[in-house]
Amino acid sequence: MKNLFELFYETSGVCTDTRKIEKDCLFICLKGDNFNGNTFANQAIEAGAKFVIVDEYQFANSSSIHYVENSLLFLQQLANYHRKKFQIPFIGITGSNGKTSTKELINEVLSKKYNVLATIGNLNNHIGVPLTLLRLTEDHEIAIIEMGANRFKDIEELCQIAEPTHAIITNIGKAHLEGFGNFEGVLKTKKELYDSVEKINGAIIYNSDDSILENNLPKNVTLLSYGTEEDADIKGALIGLTPYVKLLWKQNNYSSPVLETKMVGKYNFYNYLAAISFGVCFDVPFEQINQAICNYTPENNRSQVKKTTKNTLILDCYNANPTSMRSALESFAMLDQENKLFIIGDMLELGDQAIYEHRNILSFIENNHLSGYTVGKLFKEQTSNNVLQSFETAEELRNHLVTHPIENTFVLLKGSRGIKLEIVENVL
Repeated sequence: MKNLFELFYETSGVCTDTRKIEKDCLFICLKGDNFNGNTFANQAIEAGAKFVIVDEYQFANSSSIHYVENSLLFLQQLANYHRKKFQIPFIGITGSNGKTSTKELINEVLSKKYNVLATIGNLNNHIGVPLTLLRLTEDHEIAIIEMGANRFKDIEELCQIAEPTHAIITNIGKAHLEGFGNFEGVLKTKKELYDSVEKINGAIIYNSDDSILENNLPKNVTLLSYGTEEDADIKGALIGLTPYVKLLWKQNNYSSPVLETKMVGKYNFYNYLAAISFGVCFDVPFEQINQAICNYTPENNRSQVKKTTKNTLILDCYNANPTSMRSALESFAMLDQENKLFIIGDMLELGDQAIYEHRNILSFIENNHLSGYTVGKLFKEQTSNNVLQSFETAEELRNHLVTHPIENTFVLLKGSRGIKLEIVENVL
């Protein structure tokens, strides 16, 4: 298969989608539940691909189309083959919450000094990671590879492809319980990143305030910690929420000024400290670290603040699980504003823990005297008080808000992507 790997270096890059073909690319035909990329082999050549990889022999009908046993495996092995050509730091990042935001912040900080390759968006699975690695060029000085997991061994498999030299787990919470079964399953899978880095005596940056992470650190690695306690290598303090995070940090004899960021939520405080820690680890000047932290602006409904003609919206409706939902509501409770209400949507993919976890969130809301709306069948079925109004769909809530408008209010929107809370944004 090595000879086929070399075809990559005669092309303009790898593509797996006929709608995005670039001239002289290497097109790899992948399969899914509802599609078979092999059937597009000839179309890919006609659209400009230089070579095509198929895994069904009947489609290898020209000298430009090459057969392999498994196209996905070929993509992954090609990515690892390419990765091995680079002697640069490879940062692996995973976690139940905050990994994409943290990845973006680390990229912002390290890009002040280095040419950085980073995962685009959240292309962090068994296809996205290889495609990221295949974007590496000789100009890159550091790579940041985000790794997601929905089932056992996912992180181990991605580490075999990316071979990270540095690692960070943002946290280990209750996400994708449907695939892992329980919290212990999540812990075991996320920890596979630590295990991979330990094999090469690499480096781990970790949150020392998080006892779960601290208690699962391997021994044969270089450690750099961040947190709020005195023994942290990079010590930070949350100064306030405006709703933006305000913080300061210290390292040895250096103490930063108070930094006002452009992301909201107490939960993002540690994401900032993680990025600062990587800046320190890779000798980015302190002033440039601070600039990056203050200037980074989130996108795609991740901890965004948006002012409308009627309200101020805190948009955090990209995804949700019990840990991130509670963190968002805790931050919202801390927000020093008189008029505020939340709109929260069901947390999906929780398996047999779904009812229990939704009840826990509702109990937190009641105990903290928060007001707002819930969206989704799970919350609606568990809501038993008169304080909250529950709607089965975002469209139903939107129709309600047209006739019962909200004005002069801070509004938190938080829910799983499948609930589509963005539907209500244009009436707020």
